[in-house]
Amino acid sequence: MFVRKAATALVARPLAPVTVSLLSRRWYADYDINSRTKPHLNVGTIGHVDHGKTTLTAAITKVLAEAGNSKAVAFDEIDKAPEEKARGITIATAHVEYQTAKRHYAHVDCPGHADYVKNMITGAAQMDGAILVVSATDGPMPQTREHILLARQVGVPSIVCFLNKVDMVPDEELLELVEMELRELLSFYKFPGDDTPIVRGSALAALKGDKPEIGRDAVLKLMQAVDDFIPDPERALDRPFALPVEDVFSIQGRGTVVTGRIEQGVVKPGDEVEVVGIRPQNLKTTVTGVEMFKKMLQEGQAGENVGLLLRGIKRDDVERGQVVSKPGSIKPHQRFEAEMYALTKEEGGRHTPFFTNYRPQFFFRTADITGTVTLPEGREMVMPGDNITAQFDLSVPIAMEKGLRFAIREGGRTVGAGVVSKVLD
Repeated sequence: MFVRKAATALVARPLAPVTVSLLSRRWYADYDINSRTKPHLNVGTIGHVDHGKTTLTAAITKVLAEAGNSKAVAFDEIDKAPEEKARGITIATAHVEYQTAKRHYAHVDCPGHADYVKNMITGAAQMDGAILVVSATDGPMPQTREHILLARQVGVPSIVCFLNKVDMVPDEELLELVEMELRELLSFYKFPGDDTPIVRGSALAALKGDKPEIGRDAVLKLMQAVDDFIPDPERALDRPFALPVEDVFSIQGRGTVVTGRIEQGVVKPGDEVEVVGIRPQNLKTTVTGVEMFKKMLQEGQAGENVGLLLRGIKRDDVERGQVVSKPGSIKPHQRFEAEMYALTKEEGGRHTPFFTNYRPQFFFRTADITGTVTLPEGREMVMPGDNITAQFDLSVPIAMEKGLRFAIREGGRTVGAGVVSKVLD
């Protein structure tokens, strides 16, 4: 029986539903994932403090509940978001769900700016698209910029905008100026500013049931834009096969077995695969068997914990931290740029800043690798609680692509988290 090694104990992990993005499955208590008839999407509200993100989230659930597709969630319930842990970091996030005629949505809203930063970098709540909320009275503000930049860095594919509090700006020309500034900002960060839908309205009016043209109707128009403009995400099952190696066994008379959880794609006996990372050369081999709980399978799918029997491979040829993948689909890299968040002292992080040439441990999937941090020019140090874009150099190459997330550890504790924004070699 192939099981995941957790610390020193062997534990069998329950299988994840394989019909959806694996990162989204923990969000629903009362929604049967397997009975889905509509495509599922993860979205989130982003934007500057007090621009109305939580009010809009509550308004969306109210308006869609009236349309018979959702359950209304009160502002207060969303605002007192529960804390949860992701990659050793505590993040306050509120999760709500709702449906339109076209899709089922899981929506994440974070009460504090620091929670947004942490959520986007750790991928605690993966976003297939974002709703950017901008107050018409203020226009784009510093956190508006930072959230758009973060969305670009962590790979949020699409943004739809809600220009909130329009009833407080009677001047049409002023609204057009704010809209123009917003489009320029999106274009600056390489989003399609000219084509991005910007819906004008008032989240508070929608929540109170006032002024339907800027209240309820605006929210319905916004959700229509989200339905139409944010594309369906590629399902984990449809991507090229990849399995991060957790353990390696030698089985008498049968050969070498690698175990792990299939990250994406499908694998069948007879498939050619490549073992990538850590070693100087990639290793090509063929899968001769796929096994789970002592049963031979016709195929293994994304989300399942399996053992793969590999032809002509010795026990010492493969190690934990490598990735078994479809040949050519993923490459090993050592140098990369990433967006990184440093934990505060209160979160269990460092008590002191770090500088260029800082050498912690990096945890990528199942790999644990030493590496060096190089701060950007003009940046002297990183304080606990900061988020930065920096360059990283690992001691050995690992299977890596843009969007891969990692934890940074030092002395047995998590001190930071990051997401790869660019590979450099």
